[in-house]
Amino acid sequence: MTQHIRVVLEYFHPWTNSAGFYYAREQGWYEEIGLDVEFTCYDAARGDTLTYLNTQQAHFGIFPTNRLLVLREKVLETSVIGIAAINHGGMETIQTVRSTGIENPADLSGKRIAMNPTPRGLAMVKHLISANGGVPEFEVVDAGARELEAHDLANGVADATFGSYWGWELLLDSSVPVEERIIWPVDSIGAPKYHSYLLGANEQFANANPELVEQFLEVTARGYLTIAKQPNLAESIYEKTIPYFPAYLIQRSLPLIAQSWLHNKEWGQQREELMHDYSDWLVRHQILRNKDGWKTAYTNKFLPAERTL
Repeated sequence: MTQHIRVVLEYFHPWTNSAGFYYAREQGWYEEIGLDVEFTCYDAARGDTLTYLNTQQAHFGIFPTNRLLVLREKVLETSVIGIAAINHGGMETIQTVRSTGIENPADLSGKRIAMNPTPRGLAMVKHLISANGGVPEFEVVDAGARELEAHDLANGVADATFGSYWGWELLLDSSVPVEERIIWPVDSIGAPKYHSYLLGANEQFANANPELVEQFLEVTARGYLTIAKQPNLAESIYEKTIPYFPAYLIQRSLPLIAQSWLHNKEWGQQREELMHDYSDWLVRHQILRNKDGWKTAYTNKFLPAERTL
């Protein structure tokens, strides 16, 4: 008898960051251990992935590290815990075009930056400007969840953007020639090191079902390691899963995203140095209050022993 397992993804639609999950399912590996795995996206009107996990509407889910830490400060009874790392660096970028005259992140001082003005996002942009010698003052163009493209900048909607991913949105074709675009991944311009996304579960569920969690992670690790080695194996899966995106986007994205899944050829390890340093940064920017909350926000105890490429 198979058990239905619901995994909530991290965005409004599936994208290549979840390739390991989809590949493992297509190979029948979850079914072999008695799991009928469903992948779904959250309904933003009901909440994000963490909401689904916190209210036990899903078994597993992918979410940003900072949101996990904020949630655990607010919710004391039922909560969510990180059980594996998906990414070992920041996904976001600052993007501009040469016609703005911006040549360095410091030049963003006083400019119009299109972004989703969350407390963490605002703090990150200020940090990046300061880290490059600029004055951390700028005008916010509230883009909400929408990611502006280079042609929006060329048309004067804003001077720069913050938030688009170097391994996804920025790979879409643009009417602006590549040589006219300037793209700075946050990791390259002074951002604190952090796991962009973690895989997690409701803490009570995980502790009550350790064998299930361990088996799920063993199969998931196998999927991610396989695609990390041969990213093109997932191309046909995404052509069926998100057929409304062009094939070239998937082909370009997979080998880029795959590089973020491993640290020293190992999958899944939530690294203490990243959790500590990022939490410290969030505290210093008044997004968190508890400087030690990260210590209980994650565990590596469910990870399989064999998870190295």
